[in-house]
Amino acid sequence: MDDCAHMNADTDGGLAGRAAAGDRDAFATLLERHYDRIYRVSARVLGDGDDAADLAQDVCVGLAARLPSYRGESRFTTWLYRVVVNAARDRLRRDGARRRNEHAFAEIDSLARAGQAEREDEAVWLRQMLSMLGADLRATVILVIEEGLRHAEAAEVLGVSESTVSWRMHEARNRLRALIAGNEVMP
Repeated sequence: MDDCAHMNADTDGGLAGRAAAGDRDAFATLLERHYDRIYRVSARVLGDGDDAADLAQDVCVGLAARLPSYRGESRFTTWLYRVVVNAARDRLRRDGARRRNEHAFAEIDSLARAGQAEREDEAVWLRQMLSMLGADLRATVILVIEEGLRHAEAAEVLGVSESTVSWRMHEARNRLRALIAGNEVMP
């Protein structure tokens, strides 16, 4: 029996199998279902809406070529998170820390000038604090806290052990506490 034959054609796994085999409608449905997720994670990891839109576009364009590597061993969304986070990490490495910080501060400044409500101020503050963490800690916090993944799921996305995710969350909390106390701890 074909690997895709046992999957419901409307599930992400079924659609991924059909899309990998060249079904354009299945591919379009996958993109429609998951584009917001791709963009949202890109924006959170990169810290800039324009860069996130570019990255989301790049991920979508490259997804057709990557789909054959999805073997259904995990949920499609877990695999997709991994693709997006890895693409964002690559982008961050290419762009460098200075550019990330400029974008984070520009976003904070833009939101502050707009006079957002208290909830948005808290989100800006959190993003500012997250921008001071290294890419690995930031990606872990985003997946666990903002995306609501369990440590095991985040570990699978990040390609690390569950205990590494737990350590990263502990380390992120310690660094954020130190930042709050005024003892800036850099990644």
